[in-house]
Amino acid sequence: MQIGAVLPAAEVSGPGSTPGWLSVRSFAAAAEDRGLDSVWMFDHFFCQTSSGRREGMHEAWTTVSAVAAVTSRIQVGTLVLCSPFRNPGLVAKMAATAEDISAGRLVLGLGAGWHDPELAAFGFAADHLVDRFAEALPIIVGLLQGDTVTVDGRYHDLRATALVPPPARRVPILVAAEGPRMLRLTARHADAWNTAWYGAPDDHLRSQLSAMRQALDTERRDPATLTRTVGIHVYHPDSGVPADPDDEAV
Repeated sequence: MQIGAVLPAAEVSGPGSTPGWLSVRSFAAAAEDRGLDSVWMFDHFFCQTSSGRREGMHEAWTTVSAVAAVTSRIQVGTLVLCSPFRNPGLVAKMAATAEDISAGRLVLGLGAGWHDPELAAFGFAADHLVDRFAEALPIIVGLLQGDTVTVDGRYHDLRATALVPPPARRVPILVAAEGPRMLRLTARHADAWNTAWYGAPDDHLRSQLSAMRQALDTERRDPATLTRTVGIHVYHPDSGVPADPDDEAV
């Protein structure tokens, strides 16, 4: 088993404000020094609470690239990139560059997106999110494995696109998925799967693990070839961050 941590780059991570780069860098260095296997960066521009308040966050790719440059051993990943935010060809190009910066430590986490307030605020499409992701995912996979990609799709249009220079290795792709179609896309294309967020293991987690096994069977894929990752909330009473009464953290 490997253990990673999400970088503290959101307002909810700090004492009433969004932690700056020095705090993020310090956290990443401490995670590496203490033997953690990975650090992860979420992909949101802000989080809008139920009251309508917008909580600040830093941008994912900038943070991931900076962390990759100041660490040397620990894996660095996105958990996960929101598909509507970036053209899939651009995602692949950015991943190839971040992979070079990290010297082979990048995990490219991808998802369909879900937070409508930020999609609307920044002018990104919020319709047919799974359809858009289903078209984008094989484009990214193909480019990162060295293919020249031409697509005349409903949402994306690429003409003889290739990564120059290509990444030195095939960047592993993780997909965050819950519903049946997203699980099958994961089983078909990804190297790893993420399901989140949980406290102690419960029936919902067991149900999701079972659903992924079914998706793998449907796609005729060996379950041993897919890495499974689980996002868990951990509450520390000395953290200075108040516990969420609705969060069943461990």
